[in-house]
Amino acid sequence: MSLHTQVSSDFDPFSYDALVVGSGYAGSVVARRLADELNYHVAILEMRPHIAGNAYDEYDEAGVLIHVYGPHIYHTFNERVDAFIRRFSDISDYQHRVLADVYGTLMPVPFNHASLKLAFGEDRGEELFQKLVDTFGRDQKVPNLKLRESEDKDLQEVADYVYKNVFLYYTQKQWGKKPDEIDPAITGRVPIFTGDDDRYFPQAPFQGMPTNGYTALFEAMLDHPAIDVFLNTDARRYISVKDGEVLVENKPYSGEVIYTGPLDELFDCDLGPLPYRSLDMKFETLSMTQFQPVGTVNYTTTEDFTRITEFKNMTGQVLDDVTTIMREYPLEYTRGGATDPYYPILEPENIDLYNQYKARVEGISNFHPAGRLPEYRYYDMDAVVASALELSDSLIAAHS
Repeated sequence: MSLHTQVSSDFDPFSYDALVVGSGYAGSVVARRLADELNYHVAILEMRPHIAGNAYDEYDEAGVLIHVYGPHIYHTFNERVDAFIRRFSDISDYQHRVLADVYGTLMPVPFNHASLKLAFGEDRGEELFQKLVDTFGRDQKVPNLKLRESEDKDLQEVADYVYKNVFLYYTQKQWGKKPDEIDPAITGRVPIFTGDDDRYFPQAPFQGMPTNGYTALFEAMLDHPAIDVFLNTDARRYISVKDGEVLVENKPYSGEVIYTGPLDELFDCDLGPLPYRSLDMKFETLSMTQFQPVGTVNYTTTEDFTRITEFKNMTGQVLDDVTTIMREYPLEYTRGGATDPYYPILEPENIDLYNQYKARVEGISNFHPAGRLPEYRYYDMDAVVASALELSDSLIAAHS
């Protein structure tokens, strides 16, 4: 990898077989595969001053490895994704656990056997757990909607408790909505786990953390002589779409363009901006070895932040008498401001607006939107990698 802090005056985009906008998972995976399989000369144009997208991590002033854009927990069911990621980093055996602070009591989430006993007391909790197991089987993830729809009063009692104490206020904070404005389909996705496994991803066979961090993983992925990375570069200075054609410096471009930025911004939001929710992340370094028992504690009934992350609990980093935590405060995304777009607001009018932008690039054979921003959807990391592998498969097949 040739890494440049900016584009030089002699930069020639037409000397590259492919231009990739963004160095997060989608862009980096496709860039590496095109370089590996087709020996393509690839330029990555990255607006930020670093690679790795939102997965970027770094050591803070206290020497703690932090995730700058919020916690990223590697997990997947996909063997191909796991094999590809492990080409570039060893993965620790970290198993992610999350607790919900419910009026000062820490309960495992997803709600499980132990959570029920903490919420309802030892005897009543055991009774409710056995009712769940008898109804749905052991070690199953049961959507809360199934419980709410049940005619069994015990199951309804569990559903109501989880809805009010784990979901409702947390979701109000996350999305900035009143209870009657929250889509019932969202409430229904909250799971209850009918078992004792207290991991957040109890059924994912591949999970952990990159042993040297995510940035190191991306450095290894982009370490190829045919890949050039240009930081602090707004790709819109070079790339545009007009009349169903990709233009580079206002001239037709015959190479492949992989675009991982916001689709509306490619067109200067001329139909209106796509709305997102964002996060204000407040980091704090503390003079103690450990602040909380797990990597993430969700504050579901109190506080104006949604959760606290303690990074050492996830990375396994050993440092005495110092730790760094991060509080997340949801807020509205302001385009051009200091916040970043995190969660698309998937309401009908917003999806319709996105589809209008999408229609402008459909049918352009060498323009490929890839990832959560140009597809206006929320992706887990492994789903982005899987999608990027499939996209690169099709490009490799077309050019082999």
